[in-house]
Amino acid sequence: MSADAVEQTAHGEAVRHTSPLLQRRGAVAGSGPDAGVAWHYGDPTAEQRALTRGGAVVDQSNLGVVRVAGPDRLSWLNSITSQEVAALPPRTSTELLVLSPQGHVEHAAAVVDDGEATWLVTETPVALAAWLNRMKFMLRVEIDDVTDDWAAIGEPVDAEGAEGEPVTWRDPWPTTAPGGTRYGPSDEEHPGADRAWRLVLVPRDRLVDEVRAREAAGWPLVGTWASEAVRVEALRPRAAREVDHRTIPHELDWLRTAVHLHKGCYRGQETVARVHNLGRPPRRIVLLHLDGSGHVLPEAGAEVHDVAGEPGSPEPGRVVGHVTSVARHHELGPVALAVVKRSVPVDAPLVVDSDGGAVSAAQEEVVPGEGVSVDRPAPRGPVSRGLGHHPSL
Repeated sequence: MSADAVEQTAHGEAVRHTSPLLQRRGAVAGSGPDAGVAWHYGDPTAEQRALTRGGAVVDQSNLGVVRVAGPDRLSWLNSITSQEVAALPPRTSTELLVLSPQGHVEHAAAVVDDGEATWLVTETPVALAAWLNRMKFMLRVEIDDVTDDWAAIGEPVDAEGAEGEPVTWRDPWPTTAPGGTRYGPSDEEHPGADRAWRLVLVPRDRLVDEVRAREAAGWPLVGTWASEAVRVEALRPRAAREVDHRTIPHELDWLRTAVHLHKGCYRGQETVARVHNLGRPPRRIVLLHLDGSGHVLPEAGAEVHDVAGEPGSPEPGRVVGHVTSVARHHELGPVALAVVKRSVPVDAPLVVDSDGGAVSAAQEEVVPGEGVSVDRPAPRGPVSRGLGHHPSL
């Protein structure tokens, strides 16, 4: 671990590396889960436009990398995580979740196999590697946290890595994977349908050279302000932002890409199946369009309230959720992802706390208020009130 590991990420893991690209003129350092890389390089609006046009590179070297080798790696990962990966072909990207026995999200990882090892890109490399090592028993697997050796570069490219190219993970979001299901918009109508994104793993000591090669090809270096704004627009959940100790994947519409509903048993599967079959997850993710008339935006973690008094009143009422991600989008303006109680009406006006005073917010529905996926099995008989609520949720 490097000497600059003094800041903590959202999951409590130490920041292990400060990117050399932060030495660029105009670079402003990120914070929280994006500590160690640049938030922007002086012109965040232009940077975001370059990214949405499909020609930019993002320093994502703050992410962790875990490498799993050995002949049993895929069948073993299949047995302990939410995704079907037993027969994952080389250079085919997917993602998985590690769930608690109660079905709560503990770890999330981007997954790609190169034919010799499975690479997991995650925001909790230390904790994930430790958990995997505890679970390997007598199987032929080798788990290594290789974050000190490998760094990720983000690109707006919709392509898997080819044979002979660096290990590359193509984001499958929002296409509903085989065995998955969706709560939110159809794949074709989803706001993230046009978002191309992939992570390319490069040797950490070659990070600057790899970025310079892309700049030489005409791609500017942009910060996480840009990539996060595009992610929020795409309703794409991120473990370091949207997940807390109570999160189940249904609440974030994460059954689209990270959960296989018809595979064998794994930890947390009972809750996944119960909530899918009976509906009504306790909470739901929502996109908030924030009042941008003020100069101060709420921060991640800010309380979300319903509106007290008469309609149109800006006075906060009861707490109904929390903001998870905030972005200033170059076209949408100030927006946020929030996780709110499922019982909050989908058209209810909301108010978000901020240092500059309450900020009005309009909802854009993601997970429907009734909490039912598009393929929920039809009930076989009367369902008792409250039966859909797992006692641990």
